Amino acid sequence: MRLEWLEDILAVAETGSFSEAAERRHLTQSAFSRRIGSIEEHVGLELFDRSRKPVQLHPTTRDQRDQIARLVADLRQLVTDLRQGDRKDSNRIVVASQHALTTALTPTLLSGIQSSNADIFVKLRSANLDDCFALLLSRQADIAIVYRLPDEEHPISTEYIETAIVGRDRLIPVYSSAKVSYLNERFAMGELPYIAYPGDVFFGRVLERMVLPTVRRLTRPTPKVETALTLAALEMAAVGVAVAWIPGSLAAARMNDGSLFDLSETLPSLPLDVTAVRLRGTAGPVETAIWSHLVAMAAIGES
Repeated sequence: MRLEWLEDILAVAETGSFSEAAERRHLTQSAFSRRIGSIEEHVGLELFDRSRKPVQLHPTTRDQRDQIARLVADLRQLVTDLRQGDRKDSNRIVVASQHALTTALTPTLLSGIQSSNADIFVKLRSANLDDCFALLLSRQADIAIVYRLPDEEHPISTEYIETAIVGRDRLIPVYSSAKVSYLNERFAMGELPYIAYPGDVFFGRVLERMVLPTVRRLTRPTPKVETALTLAALEMAAVGVAVAWIPGSLAAARMNDGSLFDLSETLPSLPLDVTAVRLRGTAGPVETAIWSHLVAMAAIGES
């Protein structure tokens, strides 16, 4: 049963007239009558009582009127969904974003993208750095938004990837403003409680290689908690569990409201590049448009 046939039945039921129904359906009366005949032939019974004016539904048809109306609504929605799905597929891009960026800088980048490419549908996948690259290399993501230390390369050869710096950030030590006095006491005793990251994640490697050697020249760093989630480290620092090294973009709101204190004057901090990465080679029009926009945004930021 075709959607247009069901709509024809409802048009007659609602108007009580074949001529008015034909007008509503943008058909001549003769063409509409032939189509009603085709519907009845397909079903194998008469749907209307033509002996009465206005035209009435036969009792069997009348009993099914609500179901016909529901089917029409469902089929119309299905057609709409299919069309939207097709538009999404043709304008779809998958972006992999490092966890710490997903809740801080990536939304701003995506907002800028969609402000000039309103029809583009973005599927955002949040992951750690290594998984972002795995998604990119397996072509499950078109572009990755990830951190990198300045003047260092990503762990994938530039022969295979293209990189653009789209923002700047800083890895900073933060702690509860209300409990800084306690931290000072521990520091005076030769200890710095801190929140560790696992050694197999980006910030864990950065802490061990770039931050802790400097801290060890000042005091004894003592890990209190280990987590791979920067948001969790942020919250634990805010309640005074230990010092956490957090991207400044992620800690900004807590520092602005006074609940977090930036310890960068005492403890080491590091600059971070925010980079967009994609595989080299042929790219579709959507990826090309997004990439061009990101590069343009980066150029504006540098000017």
